Amino acid sequence: MLVRKVPGFVPASPWGLRLPQKFLFLLFLSGLVTLCFGALFLLPHSSRLKRLFSASRTQQPGLEMMAEIASHHAMPEQELPPNPAPAAPAPGEDDPGRLVGVLRRKEWLRRTRPTGPREEGNRVAALRPQDESVRFSFDYKGFRSRLRHPVLGTRSDESEESQSLVRAQREKIKEMMRFSWQNYRRYAMGKNELRPLTKDGFEGSMFGGLSGATIIDSLDTLYLMELREEFQEAKAWVQDSFHLNVSGEASLFEVNIRYIGGLLSAFYLTGEEVFRVKAIKLGEKLLPAFNTPTGIPKGVVNFKSGSWGWATAGSSSILAEFGSLHLEFLHLTELSGNPVFAEKVRNIRKVLREIDKPFGLYPNFLSPVSGNWVQHHVSVGGLGDSFYEYLIKSWLMSAKTDTEAKTMYYEALEAIETYLVNVSPGGLTYIAEWRGGILDHKMGHLACFSGGMIALGAEDAKEDKRAYYRELAAQITRTCHESYARSDTKLGPEAFWFNSGREAVATQLSESYYILRPEVVESYMYLWRQTHDPIYREWGWEVVMALEKHCRTEAGFSGIQDVYSSNPNHDNRQQSFFLAETLKYLYLLFSEDNVLSLEDWVFNTEAHPLPVNRSDSSSMAGHRH
Repeated sequence: MLVRKVPGFVPASPWGLRLPQKFLFLLFLSGLVTLCFGALFLLPHSSRLKRLFSASRTQQPGLEMMAEIASHHAMPEQELPPNPAPAAPAPGEDDPGRLVGVLRRKEWLRRTRPTGPREEGNRVAALRPQDESVRFSFDYKGFRSRLRHPVLGTRSDESEESQSLVRAQREKIKEMMRFSWQNYRRYAMGKNELRPLTKDGFEGSMFGGLSGATIIDSLDTLYLMELREEFQEAKAWVQDSFHLNVSGEASLFEVNIRYIGGLLSAFYLTGEEVFRVKAIKLGEKLLPAFNTPTGIPKGVVNFKSGSWGWATAGSSSILAEFGSLHLEFLHLTELSGNPVFAEKVRNIRKVLREIDKPFGLYPNFLSPVSGNWVQHHVSVGGLGDSFYEYLIKSWLMSAKTDTEAKTMYYEALEAIETYLVNVSPGGLTYIAEWRGGILDHKMGHLACFSGGMIALGAEDAKEDKRAYYRELAAQITRTCHESYARSDTKLGPEAFWFNSGREAVATQLSESYYILRPEVVESYMYLWRQTHDPIYREWGWEVVMALEKHCRTEAGFSGIQDVYSSNPNHDNRQQSFFLAETLKYLYLLFSEDNVLSLEDWVFNTEAHPLPVNRSDSSSMAGHRH
């Protein structure tokens, strides 16, 4: 008690602090804690916390400086830096300036990330460092150096060619493409397709809310025909307005062959990063369709929920749909470094290889749940067609290393030859449809691609079969030409029959329409390149004249409702595949063989050229034996 009364003396705390000092220390500490926690909770987005604690693992040197510089230049958060390089190199050349622009764009993508919530905006979204599939560096210059021919071929001497008939024919087809594009741009830009009679656009529900199908489908055709201004218009729309944040139900098949195929092709032709990035992001949105017990995808994917829907055949998946993913998905792996795309389609191949096939034939419907065939309907036309096409093209695209695809193709072709190929009393060779052992003696327009497919694969058949397959291809193509020649419009019907004394003609109005389909001219192109028989160019020009006479309207090209009418009504649709396929195949028919040479390119089933893989990468090949 005595010491507490001594003036000026304060007993020390256990830590050696006097009471006023302890009070000040505690006050300071509580304020500091309050300040720190308050700052953390007030941060606008949780990604800031993640960057705070993981910066040493994820940030690259200069990252924040790049973001700050970008903001000082008022660049929108999701906008790619401008690429000063031209969209298309000179024929046969790799433009060094353009390649530098591509490399700079890739570097920008690798070093920039969004500073807020990531959403699909008006331009390609800024990329997070963890987006490995998008950050993957593809050696575009190395790819171009491995091509055996200039992409657009080598031009003949203008003084020799300028007055030639073939040049004039090719220029006419180019004019048809320009006319189709300009009317689409004027009346339907951004919509999926043009309606030329009503001069407006058509959207439909097939693409799940995706827009611009005609634009994506037209990119490589515009590039091929050197319509540079139009190509730049299409590219600008993809860069500025092609949104992926859609929420509808989409056809896996149609989105793959049109959108994925078109974007992949545009990237390989130009090296423009916007096409690669969009293709990969869209491919990722298709992956939920494969979440089935067998890995066989359903035909419809819901972009909003990520779930898979039901195909029109009820509980079945369709052979031509799940069997026509292989080419594009291998290229998605090639351009992203993500093996998941290749794994998905190789699993499809595995299921089909192991399942029992009636008489070696592939029925059109398969259960994605049980992995069993649902019904025994076999067709080389609709529902089955492009499955067979993708087998032989997988072999060719792999630089002839995917021997599994080769084996499956020739085994299937032998079964088709044995059970489906017929010759009519009038001497026309056709491929019938098979329903549990009973034949329907008809061919669909879609089946007319098979002449070109068989010609394409004849070279690698067994030696004693090569001449036979070349002749079979020619005879099937002649039959398809007859379906055109026997109509009033010189255009072919949707399906034609061989019975009751009538051959290569439709038997009812519901099969008599023509919707600008490409399959017949596709076979003309392949047969021309295989044989150089002038008959195929003659037949192709007949199609050009018929299109001009019966399908050209004031504001675009339209399908017709009855090919047997001399004055047919129009269906008011300029199909996107008319620009992607029909006009492209006609243009190639009247071009030199080294324009998009078949040594360097294979065409997907929407006629989008994809390159043969000659790199050391094994991601593109199938099983090698």
